[in-house]
Amino acid sequence: MHTLTSPRYLKNLLARHGFQFSKSLGQNFLIDENILKKIIRGAKLSPGDIVLEIGPGVGTLTTALADLAAKVIAVEIDNSLKPILEETLEGLDNVEVIYEDILRLNLDELIQGRLFNRPFKVIANLPYYITTPIIMRFLEKGCSYVSLTVMIQKEVAARMTARPGSKEYGALSVVVQYYTLPRVICKVPASVFIPPPKVDSTVITLEKRSKPAVDVDNPAHFFQVTKAVFAQRRKTLPNTLIAAHITDLDKAALNEKLISLGIDPRRRGETLTLEELASISNHI
Repeated sequence: MHTLTSPRYLKNLLARHGFQFSKSLGQNFLIDENILKKIIRGAKLSPGDIVLEIGPGVGTLTTALADLAAKVIAVEIDNSLKPILEETLEGLDNVEVIYEDILRLNLDELIQGRLFNRPFKVIANLPYYITTPIIMRFLEKGCSYVSLTVMIQKEVAARMTARPGSKEYGALSVVVQYYTLPRVICKVPASVFIPPPKVDSTVITLEKRSKPAVDVDNPAHFFQVTKAVFAQRRKTLPNTLIAAHITDLDKAALNEKLISLGIDPRRRGETLTLEELASISNHI
């Protein structure tokens, strides 16, 4: 058994170092070996891989990653974990820990320097309050990540993988699916953490597409259209687009244009596929 997944060992380790959990940092440490293995399998980790781990905590996942990957760069915001990580990662020459906030870190410098400007895999057990900003940072950056394998709140994972017409489908679904192919790896109950969070989690892998899912003339405009159609879910499409100042066309002309694109003007934004949203963005 992985020592750090033993609740007794983990509690003793934390007590010995006088560690106090930070609620504001959303700290929950995994104590389930099977979930650990599923994360690594889900990331399709192989011996030559370079891994960027966000939030190593006490190093439970980090030590497992180090057994397989060529290099692990772990970014940890909490300096009070430093003595614990120095102990748990001792002797692992292929691991480096950077004590910084991933949202403030210069990603370009990190990728070119520590990650040798090579393709890398992001693996993380993310605090729920910063899940979306972290994921969006990598998606929008367009950097050389291969995939993001992350443990996130169950509801957020449902939104990322949602299909048109479902209640979970929204702007986040579109953005994630535009850049990546999302795949659910496993569900994770709250009981496999110390302390247990108030919600269940899901491990999801976002594999970077070789090119975006749909061809758009202007990605910024595409996301503007996407945001607009989900902002007022109960309104029909022409009303939504006009209210958001997406178009200069009046309602009659806009109805005609939508019909010419094969889109019924009576539809609501939440039913639109990525292809239909791209069509609206490119032609209206």
